[in-house]
Amino acid sequence: MSFFDRLFGRADRRKSAPSHPSAGELLQQAEARPQQGGDTLEQASVTAHQAVPSFAVIDVETTGLSPKAGRVLELAVVRVDARGAIIDEWTSRFNPEGPVGATHIHGITDADVADAPLFHEVAGSIVDRLGGLPVAAHNAKFDLAFLRSEFTLAGWDMPWLPSFCTLHGSYHYLPDMHRRRLADCCWATGVALSDAHSALGDARATAGLLRYYLDRAAARDVHGDLVGIFEQARAVSWPDGPVRAPRSRPASAQPTTPSTRTGAPRPAQPPLLEQLTGLSLLEVLDEGAPEGTMTYLEALLEALEDGEVSEDEAVVLNDYAAIYQLDVADIQSANRAFVLALAHRAVDDGHVSRDERAQLNAVAELLDVDQNSVLDIVKHADEARAARLGQGLQPLSVDWSHGEPLRVGDKVAFTGCDDAVRDRLERRAGELGIRVMGNVSRFTAMLVTDGSFTGGKLKRALELSTRIVDPSTFEMLLNHVQPALATPPAATDVERAEAPAPSPQDREVAPSAVVATTAAYSGPPPAVIRQWALENGYSVGVRGRLPREVLEAFNAAGSASG
Repeated sequence: MSFFDRLFGRADRRKSAPSHPSAGELLQQAEARPQQGGDTLEQASVTAHQAVPSFAVIDVETTGLSPKAGRVLELAVVRVDARGAIIDEWTSRFNPEGPVGATHIHGITDADVADAPLFHEVAGSIVDRLGGLPVAAHNAKFDLAFLRSEFTLAGWDMPWLPSFCTLHGSYHYLPDMHRRRLADCCWATGVALSDAHSALGDARATAGLLRYYLDRAAARDVHGDLVGIFEQARAVSWPDGPVRAPRSRPASAQPTTPSTRTGAPRPAQPPLLEQLTGLSLLEVLDEGAPEGTMTYLEALLEALEDGEVSEDEAVVLNDYAAIYQLDVADIQSANRAFVLALAHRAVDDGHVSRDERAQLNAVAELLDVDQNSVLDIVKHADEARAARLGQGLQPLSVDWSHGEPLRVGDKVAFTGCDDAVRDRLERRAGELGIRVMGNVSRFTAMLVTDGSFTGGKLKRALELSTRIVDPSTFEMLLNHVQPALATPPAATDVERAEAPAPSPQDREVAPSAVVATTAAYSGPPPAVIRQWALENGYSVGVRGRLPREVLEAFNAAGSASG
């Protein structure tokens, strides 16, 4: 069955947000809300100050990825005031009436929840915590989809809840990040993330991230999703109780490791898998991925980390597409952009190996991306390389005084300029392996303009301090194009820094429908090894390839325990 045959639903396009109020007005809206009723939860921990709750920050741990088959194992609700300061906390585990799923991810065993309440037994208390408040979560649609499923089983008609997603908000408040998992965002903002395998630990970290955003809102426009959110939450009407008898639905037994591979045989070497560790979502966005698919693409990178995705995980993607309202066109655009970004990574050094070609073709086939797109890129790179060699490119002269030269694979953009001049320069740039893009991002090497037009590209270039040159200077740089750098630019301090392991729901948000063409791997997911390494005093980061010594120590520990 084709990947797209398994997708369903239609994406509803978001309307443009209204004009933003000031941060002060937003906070006044929150603080003007009447005090909620008394605390009804025995497990609530209330701080000394009695501020008015303004957000309910939630996190769930689940038995699997699909809200149609999985169940909520643990829920945390952390209520914060209008500035993001924690007021009180509540958490509970639930009996899922079936297997708990991936214990190695969420840390919960069957014995841990054997005597836990069923969700419907405490549903009313949860409503007391959520009533009248907007919900905040990192990857909010995932958490809310599971919460809605549980309320439905409990016999409740859960209303639509206004929500703010801190992952989505990161594009506004943390615009230059490569990855946007909860661990990534917390490290970038200095927010503590401890006990990452628990719902309460992740909810506390999300509350800290929300507070960081609200602090920054005082100095810039408020994120559009926060406009009017408090009034919307006050208008939500919960039913007084369940309207139907609760239903039992045991959690389905879902695999915790990949199985049943699909796709072409893997070549012996995995050069492209190494490229994935440095691939930025901004590069994929440059290639035309819709912004609404960024969370999907994040999951795609996560799924490829261990080099495989199973048939079972591909089936879960049906639910994932529905949660994020992604239609076939959205996924097609995202998949094509992903393959193109990966292909450009492979050709940036001017040569594509046989294994890289095989992997690109296999990934394109599995994602239903026209392989001709990949072939055209590879062919273009080979021709550009041959042309450069034929022209006998020479090193820059010792008296070179024109700054950083253009290099093969650099991205450039044009704005303004005489049409004939622009066409000639764009054509020449393409022949030399320079990539002409339709937008400006932090990966753009330079913007070419004659100053005749001051539009969005120029504004963005000025914001990012992108190099701006005139057409004559650009032509001179084209005459002295240099080979691509042997290694990609160094990672940022944030990317190099070590951070806590990603939260379970971030790791398991949505598997992709691609099987990486790498050597077979049957061990535990890298995230599990990272968690073990952190607990045993090894230095590991949130992304990238695991150090050999960590893998050897992990395997040795497994052999000793066996």
